[in-house]
Amino acid sequence: MATLYIGEYTGLGDMNPNGPTRRLSSEIAQTPPAAEQTVAISASSAASAAFGTSTYLVRLHTDAICSIAFGTAAGSTPTATAANARMAANQTEYFAVVPGQKVAVITNS
Repeated sequence: MATLYIGEYTGLGDMNPNGPTRRLSSEIAQTPPAAEQTVAISASSAASAAFGTSTYLVRLHTDAICSIAFGTAAGSTPTATAANARMAANQTEYFAVVPGQKVAVITNS
């Protein structure tokens, strides 16, 4: 079964290499993720659960070719079609999101 793996993050990571007086912002996700979920990829659009109240960044990884669509606002349920953004098999991408938003996925070729 093909799966879209979703990691939810509260933001970007902070590095503190020189003690508490010097903080560096980095362009990497702060781990561990606040939440994780999966959505089965099939010929029908399937939406994720709503992202958490502190989720501003998601990591999507797909093990099959698919298309994804995000909800336009918190609480809205998107419907993915083959015309939406395509992800290749074994592709991983990060997206900025709004808490409460959802992502939908559908198979593509």
